[in-house]
Amino acid sequence: MDSLQLIKDLSCAFGPSGFEEDVHAAAQKYIPPGYETSRDHLLNLYIQKPIHDESKPTVLIEAHSDEIGLIVQAVKSNGTMSFLPLGGWIPATLSAQRVCVRNCDGQLISGVIAAKMHHFGGAEEPPLKLDGMVIDIGAKSKEEVVEKYKITPGCPVVPHSVFEQQGDTLIAKAFDDRLGCAAVLEVLDALKASDLSVNLVGAFSSQEEVGIRGAKTVANRVKPDLAICFEGAPADDTLVDGQLVQTAMGKGPMLRHIDGGMITNPRLLRFALDIAARENIPVQEAVRSRGSTNGSWYHVAGLGIPTLVISVPVRYAHSPHSMTAAADYKQCVKLAEAVVKALDNNVIRSL
Repeated sequence: MDSLQLIKDLSCAFGPSGFEEDVHAAAQKYIPPGYETSRDHLLNLYIQKPIHDESKPTVLIEAHSDEIGLIVQAVKSNGTMSFLPLGGWIPATLSAQRVCVRNCDGQLISGVIAAKMHHFGGAEEPPLKLDGMVIDIGAKSKEEVVEKYKITPGCPVVPHSVFEQQGDTLIAKAFDDRLGCAAVLEVLDALKASDLSVNLVGAFSSQEEVGIRGAKTVANRVKPDLAICFEGAPADDTLVDGQLVQTAMGKGPMLRHIDGGMITNPRLLRFALDIAARENIPVQEAVRSRGSTNGSWYHVAGLGIPTLVISVPVRYAHSPHSMTAAADYKQCVKLAEAVVKALDNNVIRSL
């Protein structure tokens, strides 16, 4: 499997929260042989082998397929469009950015996010706010937007971004969490012929960025005995002093002890850290005060599911352009493979 092409195809796919179909389509050519796919009404995608051994525990490997985006709220008489966020945006990262609007016919229409320029304001202009911005596609009227471009309220929007590679550095949109989606596919492919002691189920969950919604349905359907969530975690190595860095690009995948939604099962975390040391996989340990992942739902679902979050560091996540290191992604996949191979009934019961 060509990792870079896989990451490119997934990250470039159009897929804001609630509109993940194109991500599923991009993934289809990478589904490993021997696996079947299915989808539920919330646009969660499931990837698993047709035979399920009831004597084995079930391990879920999962990533969310949605990216942060926007949705058209109203078309104004002058041809611009107001919008609402799908996920958490910092307004300053959106001003003057190019975007793609998917119209009612499924076509992508290019536009620019317009905000009041400094030429038209005074020195004491208030901070940018989303409700002061509009999307401009160059139309002159509401009628032109609706009738010619087929854009109406409810049309989804994502940043216009291209995939680039500079040495080991990758730049694109949606690395949170298309890197995780790529990892799900690569781990399934690597283990397709392995004699595992667990039933392995892969999933692309939906709507994580708007409230961890898809994961709730995935947990109800799969009922895993253990879950591994892949994430594109915000890297802070260019933002804080060295001793306080929790997630640095280029230093391997990050395993979190705690974040804003979950305290990782310490026995499972120690199990993963010991495997990383044994396999010479560089890892970072983080103690995070904020943020959360789908793990915050899985670890309390059912009767409680031991849950491990393996994150690829991503600089400038939740912006139109993010950055990651290919080596970190490869080590993330390697660690997940080693963890899954080491799992069995006895290990899971001991957690």
